[in-house]
Amino acid sequence: MRVSRAAANLDEGLKAWRERPLGEVPYLFLDARYEKVRMEGKIVVCAVLIAVGIESSGKRRVLGCDIATSEAEINWRRFLEGLLARGLKGVKLIVADDHAGLKAARRAVWPSVPWQRCQFHLQQNAGQFVTRQEARKTVAAQLRTIFNAPDRMEAERLLKTALDAWRKEHPKLADWAEESIPESLTVFDFPAAHRIRLRTTNGLERINRELRRRTRVASIFPNPDSCLRLVSALLAELDDDWMTGKVYLNFNL
Repeated sequence: MRVSRAAANLDEGLKAWRERPLGEVPYLFLDARYEKVRMEGKIVVCAVLIAVGIESSGKRRVLGCDIATSEAEINWRRFLEGLLARGLKGVKLIVADDHAGLKAARRAVWPSVPWQRCQFHLQQNAGQFVTRQEARKTVAAQLRTIFNAPDRMEAERLLKTALDAWRKEHPKLADWAEESIPESLTVFDFPAAHRIRLRTTNGLERINRELRRRTRVASIFPNPDSCLRLVSALLAELDDDWMTGKVYLNFNL
């Protein structure tokens, strides 16, 4: 009885945390990870949707999390609309990977907000279009040069030069890169001092690694509620650390 009462109290507190009011968040980061959950007698791989933001105060915050059966548009859209319903406003940039469901939901909920495609994942994706190992290192170096350019004009010049070379040596890479890489250059439209924090979803990747370290003990969750309970508790703890910690990004430039 005491255990059930304690679990109920914990769930109530975590639900309140997940539904707390939000405010102005200029930079929004979105990602998902997967956990095995038992549902209706079957083991299902569920998506854990996570939103992290940088508030106008410069502090990082965990804005929300949810468990969904997949990263389909309908699930991401419901999650994003939930953030809006809680008062999220002032979003100037969304940083995320190139996932079809998330992309469609993002366009539906924030059609005019720019999107920064994660440069880290994009660089990883480029490798599949290059067969030779030594050539992959060269391409990776070229991409880093583009991403580290001092401004958009120089990044676009370097990209054009790279595309000219890739069309001869790696035509499939050139076709993919011509469309994909510009999606990762949006960050050049924002203050130079902010760019290093906005180029990738690596911050979320670190969160996911910590979640993986803590959730792998469970292996398979008995139900979605138990998964949401543990993930929420870990993220709420992290959010509290961030809220009381140092400023992550200086908006007083």
